[in-house]
Amino acid sequence: MKRTKLYKGFRELTSEIHLYTAANDRTPIIVFRGDELVGSGVIKEITELSVKIRDERYMRAACRFVYVR
Repeated sequence: MKRTKLYKGFRELTSEIHLYTAANDRTPIIVFRGDELVGSGVIKEITELSVKIRDERYMRAACRFVYVR
């Protein structure tokens, strides 16, 4: 799936280390599914399949995780 639409000011977390660094630093993250904003907050848990933010789990394969610069 090619993702070409990225809003100015957002930077995508594209690797495993980006997710773990954001979780460790408690950096607020925004979650998109397609072009729809579906969640935001600080990462609580990361698994092979999902990322937990607040009390919601977001599937890594279906979502895009970004933070505001």
